[in-house]
Amino acid sequence: MGTKRGQIQIACLLGSLILFSGLALVLKGPAPTSTEPALAKTAPDARASASQRLGKAMWGPAEVNGVSQFPTYKDLGVGIYQMAIDWSQIAATRPATATDPADPAYQWPEHFEKTILEANRYGMQVTMMVIGAPAWANGGHSDRAWTPKNPKDYADFVTAMSRKYPRVRFWMIWGEPNRSPNFKPLTPSRTGPLNAAQARAPRNYARILDAAYVALKKVDSRDLVIGGNTFTAAGRDSISTYQWIRYMRLPNGGRPRMDLYGHNPFGFRIPSLANKPSPRGMVDFSDSKRLTKVLDRYYPRKRFRLFLSEWGVPAGATEDAELGYKLNYATQARWIKAGLRLSRKFKRIYTIGWIHPYDRPELGIITGLLKADGRKKPGYFSFRNG
Repeated sequence: MGTKRGQIQIACLLGSLILFSGLALVLKGPAPTSTEPALAKTAPDARASASQRLGKAMWGPAEVNGVSQFPTYKDLGVGIYQMAIDWSQIAATRPATATDPADPAYQWPEHFEKTILEANRYGMQVTMMVIGAPAWANGGHSDRAWTPKNPKDYADFVTAMSRKYPRVRFWMIWGEPNRSPNFKPLTPSRTGPLNAAQARAPRNYARILDAAYVALKKVDSRDLVIGGNTFTAAGRDSISTYQWIRYMRLPNGGRPRMDLYGHNPFGFRIPSLANKPSPRGMVDFSDSKRLTKVLDRYYPRKRFRLFLSEWGVPAGATEDAELGYKLNYATQARWIKAGLRLSRKFKRIYTIGWIHPYDRPELGIITGLLKADGRKKPGYFSFRNG
């Protein structure tokens, strides 16, 4: 679960928010009528099904071959629809008034408002993950993973975003910043105390997170800010999640503010709190309780709940290109059932999000709940009923 996984993941999250055009789907479903009233930020739609809850989230395209996917997500019981936006693409040049979404430097995607409204109409709240720093903000680097030099620049951008998209409730500050392909500069570490070079990344992130928290709450105090947003692995190109939490400190020694702690708990075993700790500094789904204990140690009295944004279990004929292993369909279904059961029983988990609703054979992705042709795997029903 290294660099290749991250590259495919970011490409999918940014490139498939609105539609897939290469899948031969035959899915049908009624689209919401344009006469339905738009929803308030914090209220689910009156048409939401009884099974829909904030405890289940989904990344995925809004459309496939022109067909809305929200009926499918509603059938799965999804209560949170997740989206990503790349700051470096929206603001390639520095805005004159960065907190104003109408500044001409901002090039907002045309489909975002439509997608957010449709998610609301199908009874879903929306999470927006904000990644990528433009060269003018990150010291001139063409790689968007380089951290912004001034956290205020990022804070100004999320201010503009919150004003542009007032219906977005959840704001995810960066994605997997404990991985060097996603957040630079970063010096990897598996376990043990961090040296000065290794501690630099979590401290840079802490400044961005806290600045974004203050900015978002100023626009709308109801916004919920998801911080941390770490990834399972440690070593090679990453810093362990536990180390990341420990070293997320502001220049004054304090801790950055947030409402929820985000983590992507990919793993290689059936989820169970009874499982032994993951080796080599890894933090998978089964380590959820251990993760909250570490959070409680460094954030006493906060008792942050976990926003597990991305999870997936591969099932198919070939190894998954992102995760490097495969299961049969029955085993995938069993793991999903176990994961959803764990997330319901362990109350410190706020939500569990699924990363790929469909297999993407052209990318080697087999973590879908549906095959590329739209046929449902057994895991689809485990997720729907979980």
